Amino acid sequence: MLWSLLISLTIAYGVLLALVYVFQSRLVYFPQMARELTETPRAAGLDFEEVRLDTADRETLHGWWVPAQAARGAALVLHGNAGNISHRIGYAAMFSRLGYSTLLLDYRGYGRSSGSPSEEGTYRDAEAAWQHLIEARRLAPQDIVLYGESLGAGVATWLALKHPLRALALASAFTSVPDLGAQVYPWLPVRRLARIKYNNLERLPRIAAPVLIAHSRDDDIIPFSHGEALFAAAHEPKQFLVLSGGHNDSFLFARPEWAAQLSAFLERAAAK
Repeated sequence: MLWSLLISLTIAYGVLLALVYVFQSRLVYFPQMARELTETPRAAGLDFEEVRLDTADRETLHGWWVPAQAARGAALVLHGNAGNISHRIGYAAMFSRLGYSTLLLDYRGYGRSSGSPSEEGTYRDAEAAWQHLIEARRLAPQDIVLYGESLGAGVATWLALKHPLRALALASAFTSVPDLGAQVYPWLPVRRLARIKYNNLERLPRIAAPVLIAHSRDDDIIPFSHGEALFAAAHEPKQFLVLSGGHNDSFLFARPEWAAQLSAFLERAAAK
């Protein structure tokens, strides 16, 4: 009886491992959550332009270009694993106040973008956005700020390794997907199963641009220790900004003092 139970539990555990391995993208990406766009930048009093970008593998991405008056540069906002660009209009408003134009972009499978998300796919999406800024908007690489939020930090660090830029800002970021998964699912051999990496901790020491790390001590999804580890790994010049509130509350645009610290960081990066 006991032997039969152990065999059944072993088989069930093996099936669980197989399901996690095959369907792990569903544990990382949530494009189905709030897929519809709820508003546009005009809700924040911002002019904008619809953008359609073609990727190297023939997906079509949807985004918004939000120009700033007498812009000092542009910010590419790479959002987290749920929602869409209509939930990130606050970033465009913040960057506009700081004198930066903004490109808000939905990854493949999110919002009105075609396809379905994957790690390699998000990298291709970010590269398409970068080329749009360089070619269509005629920006110099040193005029571009990358802003990565949560999962978007993993996309931003990949892009920052490929191109020179003015600055890199990462908010509520993890060290890597396997690191975070091992904490969330301690009963699973996550590191062996993980096919999705987004290894920010490995990349940061090789990024030359000024880096801002922002993280909340109260983050209920990605522990504060991840932000501390990322900051320790980054080269100078760098800055750590301590936020407050849960993972889905600690947006940099939520408090004027946080935006002011980002502004000061960007001032120093522009003068570098």
